[in-house]
Amino acid sequence: MPTPDRTILVTGATGQQGGATARRLLADGWRVRALVRDPAGPAARRLALDGAELVTGDLDNRDTLAAATEGVYGVFSVQPASHAPHFVEGEERYGVNVADAARDAGVRHLVYTSAAGTDRNPDGPAASKARIERHIRELGLPATVLRPVMFAENHTDPVFGVTGQASLVRMIPTGVTVQLIAVTDIGAFAALAFADPARYVGAALELAGDELTREHLITAISRATGRDLQLDPLPRETLVQLGVDVDGLEREKSFNGWQADIPALRRLHPGLMDFETWLVREGAARFAALFAEPASR
Repeated sequence: MPTPDRTILVTGATGQQGGATARRLLADGWRVRALVRDPAGPAARRLALDGAELVTGDLDNRDTLAAATEGVYGVFSVQPASHAPHFVEGEERYGVNVADAARDAGVRHLVYTSAAGTDRNPDGPAASKARIERHIRELGLPATVLRPVMFAENHTDPVFGVTGQASLVRMIPTGVTVQLIAVTDIGAFAALAFADPARYVGAALELAGDELTREHLITAISRATGRDLQLDPLPRETLVQLGVDVDGLEREKSFNGWQADIPALRRLHPGLMDFETWLVREGAARFAALFAEPASR
């Protein structure tokens, strides 16, 4: 249970997952130490106003991580994501640095947010995350691993969203389902893990809040925003050129083979949002902001 004398260090606190986790932990009564590179930045200032303690640090600087983890009960670990080679190498190094700092500080609970499917395909696109998971296990840290699927928020991104030149929704073949999770709910599961270590230490959870086809996703966005979106899937040959396993998707009828057990997750977290609930609470406003910007084409 949260207690005022227990502090959680949140890395990536000004980003999507870290920010959602920091806000949820603060709301639940935890003390939050937010690791930031620029304490004067707007996102960092908002966290401070919400009650977080800001510490300046860098995931590539072990000395700042040692100072940040000193005296904390738990650590929420998330690293920047990218498939560019230098980012992948950096991500693994950052994740290892955080885990090592947690071990050296005697942290009692590490929650690491990874990616869905790393257990089934450790050499796949999220191989760096799988290696971080393995390092955490080898250290023997008391840890929980969260493996979220595609973020609902990705569809409001200027590049990967519905108006973008790399629109994710256009990469989903007709009839194939995709699982989604809101970052708010990732923060909720992180808070659940910290509050109940007896249940969650040693656990790995694949996280999703909904599963729907591309057609249902587009219909839901159109209804919530009042726009008649016409987003045809990319041609098969284009998907193949982009490295999409079209045959596998059509055979499995599931995007990336994600297998989150949504009913079981909702029993753990009854407030888990499906896509339409997320649209009402958060998504419609995000899409309105996206549509107000020039399309990224």
